[in-house]
Amino acid sequence: MMKKLSLVSLFTLLPTSHYFAQTTVFGYLKDDDGKPIERVEVDLQGSENDATADQIGYFQFVDLQSGHYQIVMTKSNYEIKVMEFDITDDEKRKDLGIITLYSKLANLDQGLAIIDSNNDDDGNNQTSTVGLLQSSMDVFSRIAAFDLGFYWFRPRGIDGRTGEIMLNGVSMIKLDNGNVDFGNWGGLNEITRYPEISANHAPSEYTYGGNSSVIYKNTKAGEYRKGFQFTQSLTNRNYRNRTSLRYSSGMNKKGWAFTVMGARRWAEEGIQEGTFYNAYSAYLGIEKRINDKHSITFNFIGAPYRRSTASPSTQEVYNYRGVHYNSYWGYQDGKQRSERIRKGFQPIFQIQDFWKIDKKSSLWTSVSYQFGKDKGSRLDWQNVQNPSPTYYRNLPSYYNSLNPNTSVPTSSGEVPTSVQDAYQTSLATWTSGDTNVTQLNWDNLYRRNKQQPIENYYGRTGKRALYYLVNDVSDDKIFNVSTHFVRNFNETTKFLLNVSYQNYRSELYRQVKDLMGADFVLNRDPFAATNQPGKSGLFNEGEENVTKQIGDRMTYNYIFRRQEIKVNPGLKFIAGKFDLFVTALAGYSTSSREGLFNHYLYKDSKGKSADYNFWNYGLKGQAIYKLNGRNFFIYNGAYYSQAPSLEDLFINPRVNSSTAPNIKNMVIRANDLSYVMSSPFLKLRLSGYLVDTSNETTVQRFFADGIQLNNIDDQGNETSVQSAFITQIMTDVKKRNLGVELGIDAKITPTLSLQGLISYGQFTYQNDPVTYFASDAAGVFSNGLSYMNVGKAYIKNYRQGGTPQQAYSFGFKYNSPKYWWFGGNWNYFDDSYLDPSALIRTESFVQNNNSSTPYYNLTTSELRRVLKPNKLPSSFFFNANAGKSWSIRKYYVLLSASVNNIMNNKRYITGGFEQTRNAKFSNFMQDNDREFTLFGPKYWYTQGRSYFVNLQFRF
Repeated sequence: MMKKLSLVSLFTLLPTSHYFAQTTVFGYLKDDDGKPIERVEVDLQGSENDATADQIGYFQFVDLQSGHYQIVMTKSNYEIKVMEFDITDDEKRKDLGIITLYSKLANLDQGLAIIDSNNDDDGNNQTSTVGLLQSSMDVFSRIAAFDLGFYWFRPRGIDGRTGEIMLNGVSMIKLDNGNVDFGNWGGLNEITRYPEISANHAPSEYTYGGNSSVIYKNTKAGEYRKGFQFTQSLTNRNYRNRTSLRYSSGMNKKGWAFTVMGARRWAEEGIQEGTFYNAYSAYLGIEKRINDKHSITFNFIGAPYRRSTASPSTQEVYNYRGVHYNSYWGYQDGKQRSERIRKGFQPIFQIQDFWKIDKKSSLWTSVSYQFGKDKGSRLDWQNVQNPSPTYYRNLPSYYNSLNPNTSVPTSSGEVPTSVQDAYQTSLATWTSGDTNVTQLNWDNLYRRNKQQPIENYYGRTGKRALYYLVNDVSDDKIFNVSTHFVRNFNETTKFLLNVSYQNYRSELYRQVKDLMGADFVLNRDPFAATNQPGKSGLFNEGEENVTKQIGDRMTYNYIFRRQEIKVNPGLKFIAGKFDLFVTALAGYSTSSREGLFNHYLYKDSKGKSADYNFWNYGLKGQAIYKLNGRNFFIYNGAYYSQAPSLEDLFINPRVNSSTAPNIKNMVIRANDLSYVMSSPFLKLRLSGYLVDTSNETTVQRFFADGIQLNNIDDQGNETSVQSAFITQIMTDVKKRNLGVELGIDAKITPTLSLQGLISYGQFTYQNDPVTYFASDAAGVFSNGLSYMNVGKAYIKNYRQGGTPQQAYSFGFKYNSPKYWWFGGNWNYFDDSYLDPSALIRTESFVQNNNSSTPYYNLTTSELRRVLKPNKLPSSFFFNANAGKSWSIRKYYVLLSASVNNIMNNKRYITGGFEQTRNAKFSNFMQDNDREFTLFGPKYWYTQGRSYFVNLQFRF
């Protein structure tokens, strides 16, 4: 009887089982030593069913229907693993096999912060992305990102502008300068963490990319772990505190998932004197799963911020005030106030459609729109001396450079004093830190403005501002659409196709922010009477209102436009022991400038320029030769062109539409060959690389003395200008970056491993590029152009600046079975240089203005001594990190901490630039031989010891 009932039950249930095509999916989780990992949480995306691996690492899901699935495996101290698979109608059991999870150890969560320093005066900026927030899986990249990135180490010396950052299928590169503004999603670490990375110039499935990695991240609401996650961080870096809260609903039965997050980072004063930080960030993600083959996501990211920036300084200033000195602030009515404040809010709205066309094909489509303003304030002045405390006439070295037998006026201008007394007084105030001298004196600037007589200017009566604050504004509107198509022909061959379109529009202008007690400021060139006698000097001729008040636009106003389309097909296939990946690029862009002001010097200042069109082509390839399951040879090669950014194309866009002479697409040729070993006891990557760049255009702006500018007005009157703010352009710059990389991670015991890194490079200029300069002091030159050819810049074989060319790291990591870890490492950097200034390495530099011949008695050895490469000191650092995690039923707690630069080394220069104030050899040599040069290089120093403590609570 029981047998009959059993048979009846069996045959009754069979049709139902067949109808639902129920399948059991299972797998085994192991570490890279092959040992089982228990208590791993395995989340089945789109379902409320989760699994937990048992003591042998086994997990399973039952009663799954046919379709496409994704699982996410998480466990403290291990990298998150995401895996996708398909179930067909005829499968009853699906074996996912052995899945390896890699230990994160000390890199679990070090709360990495983006640190940036920029100097608007000289157009010099540097941004450390600290490993772009996430290392790739190979051992060299992991150590370089987490241990060296904090010290501005740039792998292979490659400019980050040649890479690609993608968020939900859309490029985040700004087409005006090629940079990425990470502040647009700053603070959303738990949302943007764990991207996919194609390191260096290796090909990517999602875009063609460039030369410094492709970082790709999708933020699908249904992929985040269900529940709440609270994080609190403490640090002494740019900000002091970070608080965030994230909630994910998980995918409900109706196919909806929601994730929302908010965060704030703030500091009343950061590690640099006089700086503050106040930034909020928010994320909203909505995902709708229509069916097993189709889902749609909506993402909103917004990160308003307001923060102040810190200045670079000469060595003289650092010697007086230390490496945390910042000249951009001072006291007003007893309160700190900064002149350099960045404020912005550029939210991003994105919609993605995920469509699995059939078992072998899928199509992702993304649409994105970003808009908003970024504002950067600065102090400006007219017809008065530069009020900066570090202006060369305000430093002790200025008085030390004068004839000791002369007298100079006091600050009050009443009773002259001797140069010796003035030097001693200045030295005493700087060494003692008298903020009336060493910082901006806001009260004095307001007083000077209020003391101005009431006069009539252009029909308006009032007090004209000598000093005033302005905002340089960028008002962006960026539209993107892209598609990502995948076709799996079989198990060994995959075809990829990416197509993207971007429409970029940015209106840039200067706006009056604060008149500082005055009634208005004039929209007029204060140097026009001297440099351009007889001309109006108006920045916008023909306007009705020349006297500007708060909120008015002045000095410049123009629009950048660029449209760009890229087509990127790729093919991945297996041939014997080779895994091959070939990808190509065809791109087209059209760029223009539209001037909204009619500058008094340039006929092409107002109106739309011509359209400048560029085609880009490229080919990348990767070949992996598998000696066996643990030893590989990997070759990556790339050859491609890259259109110039808008800021490199238009050399002086604030005032005219002139383009760089002989500008072309930059061409990159990149090759590397690696040997990779991956065993349970040793992970190793040894690489050699060679990267050649040609046709690069660079644009720099600075003030120069000793140049010879001759102007002739309409009546034939000639005016000679010796000093001016100039724009320097170099075209067809050739560079070579070559070197070797070695990364090792060796297990000494199951819980203790040693790791090390060696990076030895040689990054040089390979030619003597032609150099041009332009200046508003001259306007249009006698050749009818707004720039002049000053000949070749002799910089061949000079080292490139911006990063150490030698880096070494050695450390250890201990990972306890009790869920705590500890690690430390030693880092050493050498061969770091400042980029050579081009103008002082041209023939113009050594020519006497009077005779147009080289200076008398100038020898080659003396010239080499004066113009030798500016090498920065080497340095070493110690870092340490530790952490502990707890799982209490459904609750998870993580506490981690890291300390960088334990020995508080403040002698390390992270970057800087050569000043080109003296454009002639005689003046340059005289200044260079002083104890403290008046116009020595300006540096950024490391900030000293820093810490980051992170507490995470998940429930």
